[in-house]
Amino acid sequence: MQTMEILAGFTPARVVLALVGAFVVLPPARSQASTAPRPNVVLIVCDNLGNGDVGCFGSALHRTPHVDRLAAEGTKFTSFYVASGVCTPSRAAFLTGCYPRRLNLHESATGGAVLQPLASRGLHPDETTIAEVLRNAGYATACIGKWHLGDQPDFLPTRQGFDEFFGIPYSDDMTKDKRPDLWPELPLLRGDDVIEAPVDRDYLVRRCTAEAVRYIEAHPTRPFFLYVPHTMPGSTARPFSSPAFRGRSRNGDYGDSVEELDWSTGEILAALQRQGLAAKTLVIWTSDNGAVQRNPPQGSNAPYRGWGYDTSEGAMRVPCVMRWPGVIPAGRVQDEVCSSLDLLPTLARLAGALLPARTIDGHDIHPLLSGEPRAQSPWDDEGFCFYRMGQLQAVRAGPWKLYLELSEKLINNAARTAPSHQQLYDVRHDLTEAHEVSGRHPEVVRRLLAMAARARAELGDGRQQGRGQRPAGSVDKATPRVP
Repeated sequence: MQTMEILAGFTPARVVLALVGAFVVLPPARSQASTAPRPNVVLIVCDNLGNGDVGCFGSALHRTPHVDRLAAEGTKFTSFYVASGVCTPSRAAFLTGCYPRRLNLHESATGGAVLQPLASRGLHPDETTIAEVLRNAGYATACIGKWHLGDQPDFLPTRQGFDEFFGIPYSDDMTKDKRPDLWPELPLLRGDDVIEAPVDRDYLVRRCTAEAVRYIEAHPTRPFFLYVPHTMPGSTARPFSSPAFRGRSRNGDYGDSVEELDWSTGEILAALQRQGLAAKTLVIWTSDNGAVQRNPPQGSNAPYRGWGYDTSEGAMRVPCVMRWPGVIPAGRVQDEVCSSLDLLPTLARLAGALLPARTIDGHDIHPLLSGEPRAQSPWDDEGFCFYRMGQLQAVRAGPWKLYLELSEKLINNAARTAPSHQQLYDVRHDLTEAHEVSGRHPEVVRRLLAMAARARAELGDGRQQGRGQRPAGSVDKATPRVP
């Protein structure tokens, strides 16, 4: 939750005035020290890929030269958190700057952790996405890949600010053979129209990469926002890749998919270079949540503990690299806490765009991107919240992460779902959470508990509703998407 203050005498990225109970949102001011033009934005989000899966974040198994190059030419963010350890709520937060619970997308209408085919729920059309913020500022916008924020017409990317969509409406593992009685074939859409069903998921990354390259080549002058939410490594028991990459890595099917993702990144970077757009483009490369537990294990969230789908560091602390030559320092490591929630307000500031009129939770982290001296995380004052579905399970501020005592068990949840004692860790220095220190820092525990109480009041917790929650989109009857 962002504290709304009346600010005067300087130029913050967000100025919100409370007038007679209403919020008036003014255009974000550009930094007086910045002469950089508005950037193109390419946001690449992998699916279930962990911190330890990438060379520049420590992987010795996977060859990722193109992502490693991004890190060398840009900044690595080593305390970058997603707002959920699972797909639908995480991707909702990326695009809206809101905690999933605020949007009521922390669970499906049937109580699941993600939206399934023919879901009656989706991202509400009244919510404002990055695409809408940037399109209103003159940007062209495209979503190429996996959407997973509702498969009904009112919830598709073309109704959420994207001029173009090419991809699948939900997760690649939600195929008809898995639930033949309920689910349709996995469709491939262009715009609102199904052009193929079932689509061969082995070729999805290759085909989406070709579409991304085509889009870049079609926009040599107009600023654009290109969102590439990938389908790999994915949620299936056997990760997939195209035949050109199968069997090439040293880590089985999973490694093959990671290396194909790196190839895709290289193709996108090469297209920017050919078009003379590399210096004019902010590239953000990250994941929607950490690697999930497989048998045998293949993905890695090292050095963090835990797996995707819960509120562990391994689930929600993901690799993130950002490059914008001349603006974002090269070869730098940034360890201040930042989040996928921060992308919308930060990109709005860089584009000189208006922020949503509704309350959002993210912050403008431009000072952290640009390497301003002594820049600190805005999350240090209010705490970053770790929700698993509807339950608040942890809070982080500064170096400290407090796992909360839990009174309710969540169905189908992973770690830390049964009632447990509070646990405090210095996750900036104790990356493996080997030393529980709540007894030595009672003042830190009290401060983080107060942050948790404020979050509960605003966003809710379990059955407790928050004053800031808003309804998800909903339809009375969901119908299949067929050619």
